[in-house]
Amino acid sequence: MSGYFTANLAAAREVSFDGVLLVMVVAVAIPLLLALAPRLPVPPSVVEILAGIVIGPAVLGLVEPSDDVIRVMAKLGVAFLLFLAGLELDFDIIRGRPLKLGLQSFALSVALGILVTLPLGLADVIVDPLFIGIVLTATSLGIVIPVLKDAAQLDTGFGHFVVVACSIAEFGSIVLLSLFFSGSGSADPLVTVLKLVVLVLTVLVVALLAVRAARSERLTAALFRLQDSSSQIRIRIAVALLLALLVITDNLGLDAILGAFMAGALVSVLTDPENDEASGHFRHKLEGLGFGFFIPVFFVSTGIGFPVEELLSDSSTALRIPLFVLLLCVVRGVPALLLRREISRVQVFASALMQSTSLSFIVVATTLGVTIGEVRPVNAASLIAAGMLSVLVFPAAALVLLRGEERRVQLRSTPRPEGTLP
Repeated sequence: MSGYFTANLAAAREVSFDGVLLVMVVAVAIPLLLALAPRLPVPPSVVEILAGIVIGPAVLGLVEPSDDVIRVMAKLGVAFLLFLAGLELDFDIIRGRPLKLGLQSFALSVALGILVTLPLGLADVIVDPLFIGIVLTATSLGIVIPVLKDAAQLDTGFGHFVVVACSIAEFGSIVLLSLFFSGSGSADPLVTVLKLVVLVLTVLVVALLAVRAARSERLTAALFRLQDSSSQIRIRIAVALLLALLVITDNLGLDAILGAFMAGALVSVLTDPENDEASGHFRHKLEGLGFGFFIPVFFVSTGIGFPVEELLSDSSTALRIPLFVLLLCVVRGVPALLLRREISRVQVFASALMQSTSLSFIVVATTLGVTIGEVRPVNAASLIAAGMLSVLVFPAAALVLLRGEERRVQLRSTPRPEGTLP
């Protein structure tokens, strides 16, 4: 017995938390510094990646990408990021014409993505045009929603069209990535479709069981009794569901990000965001768990492993970053023209900018792409840099356009004193 405890103690001593402590210090400092400069429209995720580059081997060398604790936490951070993205889906507004236009927009994005990347593949600038094309079709829904909130457009018709288009793009890009590529390399699309069917059926079975369980008064009473206790039962159930779908997707040979996103979407369907207070602020607690710990570790670790040397070693990199920014605008921005009959011209431009905003999926997908040999490190770094630029510039520009139009509408609707010139 003493040998057992000695072995466990020795194993525990081999695990160092120095690196993850530094990462969390950075994660604490960044939002505080940004809060002191509220007029600086910089998303924390971008600064976290930049900070990771600084403390990583590229600059100070304080933390190594091979740190096992950080790697595990970062993987959970990816899972939580996609889980919360799925949780943001509002199925009440994904109906009717917004759904139709959102699907058309994503289909056009896929076609444009393949069209603009094929010449790059033929010129040997990229390895796989299909992979890069899929990467370019995503939109960061978690960044777009705050922009719409700040512009008071989230609950408007315009906001619904944009949210639906971005939601379909986020979900569709994850499905396409899992359909054509997996952690072990290129997958057989037919086999992958069958696996996706199995995954969807599994999620439906879980949903039916959850709906049936909710009809039990005893179980419902137990959930309410335990939700604010030390058990935090609703959080435990959600995390267990997330891990279960991660394990299932992994065993099916699909990419784990699909399981994480579907777990969030399933929780979104089974819970009511308008009744979150009655559920013990369930969603707020999940966001606290994800954004408070795991997700910032993922973004900082992305910076730690950022291939700066690859980015600087190729003289063509200076052209790759603006090229990928332009491709993002074409692949995701052009489909916004489908909304020209539904919203104003200014809103179409704002929608194009918001739909072209992408970072989280780019980081996740390019990490997978480098691992399976579908993306060169220099292109992964250039794509991430392009995504960071899109997050820094596009939402702020869209917000300026929307606020400018709002002021013009207010001026036109304000009655003028009699006798004044128009």
